[in-house]
Amino acid sequence: MSENIKPPVAKREEKITKIHGIELKDDYFWLRYKENHEVIDYLKAENDYTKEKTKHLGAFTTKLFNEMKNRIKEDDETVPYKFKDYYYNSRTEKGKEYSIHCRKYKNLDNKEEILLDLNEMAKGHEYFKLYTSKISHNQNILAYSIDDTGYEKLVVYFKDLTTGEIFDEKLENVGWNFEWTDDKTLYYTIRDKAQRPYALKRHTLGTNPSEDILIFEEKDVKRNVSIRKTKDQKFLLLSSNSNLSSEYHFLDLKNPLGKFVVFLLREEKHEYIINHKDGYFYIITNKDESPNFKLMRTFIDKLSKENWEEIIAHNKDVKIDWIETFEDFSVISKREEGLDKFEIFYDRNDERNHDIEMPETVYGAWFGDNLEYSSNIFRFVYTSLITPKSIYDYSLKERKLKLKKQDEIKNYNKEDYVTERKYAIARDGTKIPISIVHKRHIVTPAPTLLYGYGSYGYPMDTYFSPSRVSLIERGIVYVIAHVRGGGELGRQWYDDGKFLKKKNTFFDFIDCAEYLLKEGITTKDKFIIQGASAGGLLVGAVMTMRPDLCHLVVAEVPFVDVVNSMLDASIPLTAGEWEEWGDPREKDFFDYMLSYSPYDNIKTINYPHTLVTTGLNDPRVAFWEPAKFTAKLRALKTDKNELVLKTNMGAGHGGASGRYESMKEIAFIYSYVLDKMGLVDN
Repeated sequence: MSENIKPPVAKREEKITKIHGIELKDDYFWLRYKENHEVIDYLKAENDYTKEKTKHLGAFTTKLFNEMKNRIKEDDETVPYKFKDYYYNSRTEKGKEYSIHCRKYKNLDNKEEILLDLNEMAKGHEYFKLYTSKISHNQNILAYSIDDTGYEKLVVYFKDLTTGEIFDEKLENVGWNFEWTDDKTLYYTIRDKAQRPYALKRHTLGTNPSEDILIFEEKDVKRNVSIRKTKDQKFLLLSSNSNLSSEYHFLDLKNPLGKFVVFLLREEKHEYIINHKDGYFYIITNKDESPNFKLMRTFIDKLSKENWEEIIAHNKDVKIDWIETFEDFSVISKREEGLDKFEIFYDRNDERNHDIEMPETVYGAWFGDNLEYSSNIFRFVYTSLITPKSIYDYSLKERKLKLKKQDEIKNYNKEDYVTERKYAIARDGTKIPISIVHKRHIVTPAPTLLYGYGSYGYPMDTYFSPSRVSLIERGIVYVIAHVRGGGELGRQWYDDGKFLKKKNTFFDFIDCAEYLLKEGITTKDKFIIQGASAGGLLVGAVMTMRPDLCHLVVAEVPFVDVVNSMLDASIPLTAGEWEEWGDPREKDFFDYMLSYSPYDNIKTINYPHTLVTTGLNDPRVAFWEPAKFTAKLRALKTDKNELVLKTNMGAGHGGASGRYESMKEIAFIYSYVLDKMGLVDN
């Protein structure tokens, strides 16, 4: 029986790091070397143990997977968007893992042209993901980037759309961004050994990539290089940004082989974003103590700050995130009262300026495909905890929303569910928003899952998940805690949950949990906490601070070895993260990190049931962090609760790349959660 199966025991090899007069002892440092067969053997042993401990869930996991699969429309397609002479979209076919990318010439009734069939391209690959694709100016050459390991080492390929030929030349070790400037010239970013996009190169089609010209190189390891084109296709924008400082350069595309011009050199703690329209650069900036940013503009030939003209003043209650420029108007993306809002903007004090009215009071929304500069339609994506993903077109002329498509969810009736926003009071008196969804007429206390993230200023907006319905249908109350460190309530909300205030993130989450318990929504024996990546740090810190808080912890690809990782600049992302967590080479940051780092705070006490997941090729949170955390937790915990580690041996941070394989991973996690809640219904 699985109860008698003994878990793997990782060997202990003490490694000591001396810093700030302290000796950091790490018995499991050796687990970082995946070329060592002992490491792979250990991960496989953990997988075997997890498989044995959960084999009674095999039929139920399959049932959940089929339920999730049957809930979605397997043969589906995205809403076409127009760019120049073509309408572009993608579609999926029943039984196939990946999407097929297509276009039609000038008219949607014309014959479909398949650009990329990812199902054919993925054959022979355990993992396969298309990241970015860009069409050349004459619309005959497609450049596209592929990751076939999960490690996010991208390769750009070129396809002649008139012949179907894939060119021999390819660009390797590419960053996230590349842009055409004509039919033969492509600018792209490249990565260093730590996976940082650190430089910009220029490639001419038909030449050897080894001869590509280096345009810009960033020496500061905290900064990433990125490029994008303005919507009016007039400028290529090069940015070199850290978490706390920006620098932009621009290239006039009348001369695509010309030189970039500096817009504004970097300044400490000055963050800004630029876009172009009608001879102006529009600037979203936090200068002059504007933490929620303000909008300014300046003529392209008058770049110095003394010439900047304020268009929208700073507002302590509204954060400006982005300006999307069109020929006759712009769209301001902003956050107000914890929600994404879109303002149609013509000019300062223009009476036509107005916010788009959304269908619900609590929702998530983001930009859709808006590639046509001359359009008088603004497209956005909309969703909520009970509303499936919807594509809306907003007509500027009529000031009306038109629903273009809503994801078809089978055996789902929106009216059967209730969603609401509540507020928990944190220990320092701050009101923390929480979003709740459950079946109508549910009886409480009920099994409850509390999800959180709370880092990088990233807002954990409410969104619909077809797979999540399987939890809620079985009586789970699903809750999102909008804790500090995220971006839900403006920049201050973010700043109050980072650096030497990071513990606010964890305390907020604990206080939200206590609210749910106090209000009788759930009880500790029916309570689950879940987080992924930096959200895995959140639940890892919470379980080491308050191991009595819940019954089950689900930590997906968790960032749990904070001090060791932040001391090692060779690890992808580390140097850039110093402006998020702090640099532990400075004693104040070191002491503070050490006080909450989950790996460093595991004690010889009882812990709740714990499920940990990771991916062997994860470049963001290296597999060894979850593996080390599991090994140490298993060695020290004094309870008989279950601890399992599941490693995807062929994927990265996001798990499986195929839609069905990804669904299977979710089904496994949900079956584990439901089993621990006594809600398995084989």
